[in-house]
Amino acid sequence: MNAAGSLRGRLAICPGSFDPVTLGHLDIIRRAAKMFDQVIVAVLVNPGKNPSFTVEERMDMLRRSVDGIGNVTVECFDGLLADYTRQKGAQVIVRGLRAVTDFEYEFQMALANRKMNGNIDTVFLTTSAEYMYLSSSMVKSIACFGGDISDFVPACICREISERLCLPAYRRQPDDVSK
Repeated sequence: MNAAGSLRGRLAICPGSFDPVTLGHLDIIRRAAKMFDQVIVAVLVNPGKNPSFTVEERMDMLRRSVDGIGNVTVECFDGLLADYTRQKGAQVIVRGLRAVTDFEYEFQMALANRKMNGNIDTVFLTTSAEYMYLSSSMVKSIACFGGDISDFVPACICREISERLCLPAYRRQPDDVSK
């Protein structure tokens, strides 16, 4: 905390793959935006993963999803998060926790980031109860089989995600009215 005892005045980074962004991600981003003067949502470029959406597509979906939250910007980064936070002059990493199982991994990452960049702290925000089960992987699985993902992702990108991920054999066909 700063001398005034608040988190205000600090730059926070919300990192992730956001493949795709979910309402759970937005819950954490919105709450972080209320706590910090500036929040950078940082999309990780990870050459070791095979994402469903390109970095540019994920950034575009995030920008549309956070439109109207004035103190949130969207960027991408590759390499170490500790280096990126140093480059940006950020003091805080914000991470969302869905369940106890998330904590062990996130705690290890927080300690490693702190070791590599002693000026960075990690703030953990527990997700709202309504999103505790939600993950990008689950959204992709549901969309892949033609399921309705409208309760899981921002409305402004729902159709785009569904069209990209839905396997052709599972696309809902309009009723054949010719019979």
